[in-house]
Amino acid sequence: MIGRLNHVGIATPSIAESVAMYRDMLGATQVSETKVLQEQGVYVCFVDLPNSQIELIEPYGDNSPIHAFLAKNPKGGQHHVCFEVPDIIVARDDMQAKGATVLNDGKPRIGAHGVPVIFVHPKNMGGVLVELMETPKDPH
Repeated sequence: MIGRLNHVGIATPSIAESVAMYRDMLGATQVSETKVLQEQGVYVCFVDLPNSQIELIEPYGDNSPIHAFLAKNPKGGQHHVCFEVPDIIVARDDMQAKGATVLNDGKPRIGAHGVPVIFVHPKNMGGVLVELMETPKDPH
């Protein structure tokens, strides 16, 4: 079921400062515009890598789930890893059949790449929050 690593999600108190760090310290040259995902309560920005992406996520609004993460990790840090899957519903059903907790009551949401995503609870994934996203049809 598991496909390629699409991105590593990094929570940050400031996307602008994180972009500067990836650019100035690591030489990143391709960075997307920052956009708001209101439904998920985050700002997002992607740093393109030769083989994947870094997704920078910053809280948006008072109810952002990223606030709790940043309260424990004030400077930010790795939030999740995201793998592509061919069919999000098949992946969700497979995870649930194996006893995994799929967050948001198992309902896929539209993620930053415009495709359905789900999150699998860290308790079922070796302590790592795992995002599964349907493989995008268009380049991203």
